[in-house]
Amino acid sequence: MKELCNVALDTAKNLGATYADIRIINFRTEDIQVRNGKAGGFEQSESLGAGIRVIANGAWGFACTGKLTQEEIVRTTTLAVEIARASAILKKEDIQLTKEKTYVDFWQTPFVIDPFAVSKDEKLDLLFRIDAILRKHKSIKEAFSSMSFRREHQHFANSEGSFIEQILLRSGGGYSATAVGNGDTQTRSFPASFRGQYCSMGYELIKSLPLIENAERIRSEAVALLKAPLCPSGKKDLILGGAQLVLQIHESVGHPTELDRVLGMEESFAGRSFLTTEKYGSNYKFGSAIVNIVADGTVPGGLATFGYDDDGVRAQRWHLVQNGIFSGYQTNRELALKVAEGTSRGCCRADGFARIPMIRNNNISLMPGTWELDDLIKDTKDGIYMDVNKSWSIDQMRLNFQFGCEIGWEIKNGKKTRMVKYPNYQGITPEFWASCDAICNDKYWVLWGVPSCGKGEPVQTAEMSHGCSPTRFRQVTVGVR
Repeated sequence: MKELCNVALDTAKNLGATYADIRIINFRTEDIQVRNGKAGGFEQSESLGAGIRVIANGAWGFACTGKLTQEEIVRTTTLAVEIARASAILKKEDIQLTKEKTYVDFWQTPFVIDPFAVSKDEKLDLLFRIDAILRKHKSIKEAFSSMSFRREHQHFANSEGSFIEQILLRSGGGYSATAVGNGDTQTRSFPASFRGQYCSMGYELIKSLPLIENAERIRSEAVALLKAPLCPSGKKDLILGGAQLVLQIHESVGHPTELDRVLGMEESFAGRSFLTTEKYGSNYKFGSAIVNIVADGTVPGGLATFGYDDDGVRAQRWHLVQNGIFSGYQTNRELALKVAEGTSRGCCRADGFARIPMIRNNNISLMPGTWELDDLIKDTKDGIYMDVNKSWSIDQMRLNFQFGCEIGWEIKNGKKTRMVKYPNYQGITPEFWASCDAICNDKYWVLWGVPSCGKGEPVQTAEMSHGCSPTRFRQVTVGVR
């Protein structure tokens, strides 16, 4: 692989490129599903190819290929340079990159059990056992369980001297039960919606999740929701469980701090951000003083945990919000200079070899507080506890939002009382985070995986994780979706 990398870099240099990098990626996947007592699918795929970026005449050029021969690498690199020169005709200014250290290194996701070495029969056996429990009630009309595994073996090299080999591995799994009756349909999921929990680790993740242990509860809650009262409406204190708060962090913190969105580069597809550049370094109040939100590409188990990003920048940890004050963006080598930062934050990633790298959400987490969950509930007089995301909507500036959850419980005078269905809440991002007055401690903190985040044109999918523990927000507008 190193020889092919050198062919690309030498070709780019000989053609006059001022910068070049190449990513050779072998990507392997496995997805397995069970639906209503039958195998719903078993899919395996593998791809191999190279993506080549260059800067020529001050503009980017990118080309890719699924054929790894010296002749094809030369052809693809030449095409990338031609594209850069064509792009330069319409450039507003020259591309400038931050100066970064060069690395010759190998990094691999730590794991115990290779998921691709575990038999299909063992995986299916677990899914069928879950399925049988979920369907032990006549109201359950659909039971769905699944597992998913990904391995990315990447070789990266750039014209500045870096040569980095990485093997990134992730596993995931979960299930849902859908009940029908009483003129209604209700779904409960575990460990989270959208097919469960995902982490950068091996099959040990599946073994560690209490999947069997929670299947009966999930089934019972789906059935109980059919007859549960609607979520009451009005201003109430809101406690969010982690499986919902993860998406709140993703949509109202993660995306607004992507610097390319701030600068309008995603406006036509995914919108911009209210965190405009004049707010950076101005002590802009993002939330209450207990709100500390950290981006961390080094946290164990994160779906955006890696040794190096696709710019060849080493993974790092930094505050996006510190003591309630907006403190940082997510950047890459191209855009960090736009906010007078001399180095990148290492947030540049691509969806495989055939896509150009761009700024993507890192692992972003709300740091734990000091509360015990029971004490937090006892301290709440009139509130709603909501958990597990069901729906979301947020405007193009990431300000006005509305989220729906699978399940909720009323809290009256410090006691968690009746279950309610269709719980929904809405707010404005900085006002919402300013209302945060209590965060549970690290005993409740979970790093939740987000396995499918879309961005870019053509669209790219990326994965990341967000850590959090149950958190209270005062006087939030709640009601029915």
